[in-house]
Amino acid sequence: MKLILTQQVSGLGEPGDVIEVRDGYGRNYLVPRGFAIRWTRGAESQIESIKKARSAREIATVEHAKEIAGRLQALKVTLRTRTGSNGRLFGAVTAADIAEAVKAADGPDLDKRRIEIGNPIKTVGTHRVSVRLHTDVSATIDVDVVEG
Repeated sequence: MKLILTQQVSGLGEPGDVIEVRDGYGRNYLVPRGFAIRWTRGAESQIESIKKARSAREIATVEHAKEIAGRLQALKVTLRTRTGSNGRLFGAVTAADIAEAVKAADGPDLDKRRIEIGNPIKTVGTHRVSVRLHTDVSATIDVDVVEG
């Protein structure tokens, strides 16, 4: 099955890439979740608009990505959440929550899709989160989750 990616998918590609995947994977996972659209000649024209939008919010150079990585690693990020007994959170911390906390700590504006949380954050404490800034550059930030 031939598809056009609308979002970045690890191991497959970037938005605007035309990929070939198995029918079930495309039909049951990628298309319903909005990660891809079916490839047609009409959809081919959408690739340019997807790539323009991607280039507008993408970090252009490796040097710029390294600069942002340095700023992120020097940042003190604190996230206040509601907790229950024993320091357990109600729900989990999402990538959008982390992006807002970074911005609130006077950090750079991050796209939530670039934030990678290894295991779901469901407890109070310090957690390590990875941010993919460029294909060659990623940064690791410590997020302090506190009761609030």
